[in-house]
Amino acid sequence: MWKEAYLANVLSADPMELVCLLYRHAIAAVHDARHHLANRDIAERAKAISKAIAIIGELNSSLDQKAGGTISANLEQLYSYMTLRLTEANIRQEDGPLAEAESLLATLSQAWEEARAKQVPGQQPETPAAPAPVWQETNLEPAAHGWSA
Repeated sequence: MWKEAYLANVLSADPMELVCLLYRHAIAAVHDARHHLANRDIAERAKAISKAIAIIGELNSSLDQKAGGTISANLEQLYSYMTLRLTEANIRQEDGPLAEAESLLATLSQAWEEARAKQVPGQQPETPAAPAPVWQETNLEPAAHGWSA
């Protein structure tokens, strides 16, 4: 019964919800991999790492390079890096790369959750934006103060 409810939620989710859901599942897979590594369960560790890599692959394939610009390019590089670290963790049987990937996924997940919370109902979802330069946040435009740009 829970599978039908889960599937209904996924099918009715907007793109932002789906991205957030993928991040949560990737984090859970890496967490499981760390648990299996500690318990020396090689098969389950490898399975969990493979699941995390597959989810990251889905996140990567969903990037819109034209609309996302620099943010999409940066995310693509980060996804590649996390995939590399997860692969290293599996080969070397080390927790450090798993912890790093889990931390990166948690940071990205938080950014997407915050962007989703700010989304206006009915509005087209946007990729989380990079932070504005300090002078924009503080309204200190260089020209207004005679600074040279």
